[in-house]
Amino acid sequence: MDQTVERLTAVLRKISAAEEVREQAGDPVTLVTVSKTFDADAIRPVIAAGARVFGENKVQEAQQKWPGLKQEYPDIELRLLGPLQSNKARDAVALFDVIETVDREKIAAELASEVHRQGRRPRFYVQVNIGREPQKAGIDPDEAVAFVRRCRELHGLEVEGLMCIPPSGEDPVPHFGQLARLADEAGLEKRSMGMSGDFEKAIVCGATSVRVGSAIFGARTYA
Repeated sequence: MDQTVERLTAVLRKISAAEEVREQAGDPVTLVTVSKTFDADAIRPVIAAGARVFGENKVQEAQQKWPGLKQEYPDIELRLLGPLQSNKARDAVALFDVIETVDREKIAAELASEVHRQGRRPRFYVQVNIGREPQKAGIDPDEAVAFVRRCRELHGLEVEGLMCIPPSGEDPVPHFGQLARLADEAGLEKRSMGMSGDFEKAIVCGATSVRVGSAIFGARTYA
């Protein structure tokens, strides 16, 4: 068996085990397989093994590999996980099924305009800067609930959840707990939290989707 497929199988087993010990039973957790920096040939074995939800960080990179892959596999769901520039809103709405990084008024307005123009309706998550880190994207936790309301009522976006990336080197559990509470307050069912190093903890804290890349594909090589 391909090593990547072996690692995918191991991750799925860990997800199932974490689901068994979470406080509240719920729907199965969605695995978002993060395929950034890996080409179509590296992705195909993972698709063949059953993965159907994938995440990319950059619009331009996704444009180079996913239109062809989605033609081959029409049931693929593609998610944008990286920061979105307003000048890429058109391309993002055209390509992605879910955009997880709505974090400011300008991008919400641009996305709403493109949804109307294209007649395409991706789902959206609001990204929360859960650790209030100046170098990270995301809206301040204190502003998140009101921003969700504006995205829905003012811009008409189909916001279904919140997303966060806890600070590196800190215990992620308090941050996951805070995101879950914010989602409850905003009336959102979906919580995208947890990556390769902490996805099991995120599931126990109420994640509905986890974003796992290196634990499946292995270490990345950046140009």
